Amino acid sequence: MHWMDYLTVFGVTLLAALTVVCIYSFGVRLYAVSLDAETGSTPRNRVALAKAGAFACFALSAVAVLFGIYLIVPALHG
Repeated sequence: MHWMDYLTVFGVTLLAALTVVCIYSFGVRLYAVSLDAETGSTPRNRVALAKAGAFACFALSAVAVLFGIYLIVPALHG
């Protein structure tokens, strides 16, 4: 048994999961800020920038999830 390999996989998995969750939650926060700013007197370019950042975070987290599925399913890269 190579216990250090298991610890390495555990560490990388934990780090990847935390990264994806943080990116997605940052996207949710940016989207909420953009919705709140639409009702106020915030400049339109700031609202558009927040919304674009939110969608970029959502896309980045989706790409990370799809890449994880690609790595797990051998039929996709075999």
